[in-house]
Amino acid sequence: MDHPEGARETGDGRLSFDRRVRLEFHGSKISSDGGLLLFRELDEVLGLHDIAGGFLRDTRTGHNRLHSLVGLLRQSVFGRLAGYDDVNDADRLSLDPVMRQVVGGRAVEAKAASASQMGRFETEVLAATDNCTVLADLSGHWIDRVHNRKPPKWITLDMDSSVSPTHGAQEGTAWNGHFGCMCYHPLFVFNQFGHLERCALRPGNVHSADGWEEVLKPVIARYADRHLMRFFRGDAAFAIPELYKTLELENYLYAIRLRANRVLQGKIAHLLKRPVGRPPKGVKRIYGDFQYQAASWDKPRRVIAKVEWHPSELFPRVGFVVTNMPMEPDWIIRFYNQRGTAEQYIKEGKQAINWTRLSCKGMAQNEVRLQLHALAYNIGAFLQGTDLPDEIADWSLTSLQTRLIKIGARVVRHARAITFQLAEVAVSGDLFNRILAAIHRLRAPPVP
Repeated sequence: MDHPEGARETGDGRLSFDRRVRLEFHGSKISSDGGLLLFRELDEVLGLHDIAGGFLRDTRTGHNRLHSLVGLLRQSVFGRLAGYDDVNDADRLSLDPVMRQVVGGRAVEAKAASASQMGRFETEVLAATDNCTVLADLSGHWIDRVHNRKPPKWITLDMDSSVSPTHGAQEGTAWNGHFGCMCYHPLFVFNQFGHLERCALRPGNVHSADGWEEVLKPVIARYADRHLMRFFRGDAAFAIPELYKTLELENYLYAIRLRANRVLQGKIAHLLKRPVGRPPKGVKRIYGDFQYQAASWDKPRRVIAKVEWHPSELFPRVGFVVTNMPMEPDWIIRFYNQRGTAEQYIKEGKQAINWTRLSCKGMAQNEVRLQLHALAYNIGAFLQGTDLPDEIADWSLTSLQTRLIKIGARVVRHARAITFQLAEVAVSGDLFNRILAAIHRLRAPPVP
């Protein structure tokens, strides 16, 4: 039944421009997040939160546990996916009919967890050391489940850091001169599908590549037994000899940017002379290919240089990439340039999921919040990776949130059925059903 507090009508109102218009508020009978039911079905088909339930440890000591750990985790993750980036909206969402259906269990007939319950769950239960480790690994487990349903032919890992501005005396916050603010400096690893393989929260004043082993090596270990080609891309911050050796040992083909120096410039001195004759109307690109060994390297490695002459510029633009790929120089440069998609994924996470919202005082609690944001982001990315209809195949995560999740829904409850009547505005009923069919195609084949 509807929760009595949420179902209570708060009176009606009239509008002066048309006295025929009457306003009514029905609380828990109406939801603005009807599209979350699609993502809840995706969760059920892939068994994502069932994986979490098998690893999380319940540290609650009380006997009156209204909601399971899996239900609370769903409320945290799906709330963030819908744009509610912390627990401040939990009291209202606890009465929302869609959120109650997403959480399941006792929430369907009563209500979901309150703000105080969610706060204790995120800052105490999930912040326990064992559960922090589980959360960090959980995105990888979820991605493995997706890859088991749709096996990839190769994997490309993009590593990059970002900024999460802080506002107050939070543990680990520090001034970062590059970003020009007080912040955290998280580290991310994405694959070519836009899935967030792993992330870690770090103090604001660390180097961009600080702690790369703890973030990258678990991802490498997960793919060690899979029969596929492996690639890695990184900017100049990850031009680290130990990283080269790790990737070579694990049979990864890599392309990592190098900062220019006098030795590298000397290797391509013949390419830096301005071409004779009229300047070209378009950009002229010239590639260099040579062996180079820095003082800290254990052996020479291949370096590709790209020299670009632009019509309106006096001096060329020069870039260097260290690689172990056997491909042609122009192919390697194009492959490296696609690293920019990782920056786009980070931008999507900031705009749609708002994973810079890390407002707890403690570092461990903010780490939990970042991992919850990562899980919400991945559920959205998993839907993008299904065989979606052409009309929405190119929608960004922000578009999915504002046009698919934010569908008005009215719930009608009967003795044997719960009906959600969804508005047909941005998404029609036919399109909604085709998205649902794409999700169902991800089901595991029946066991003989």
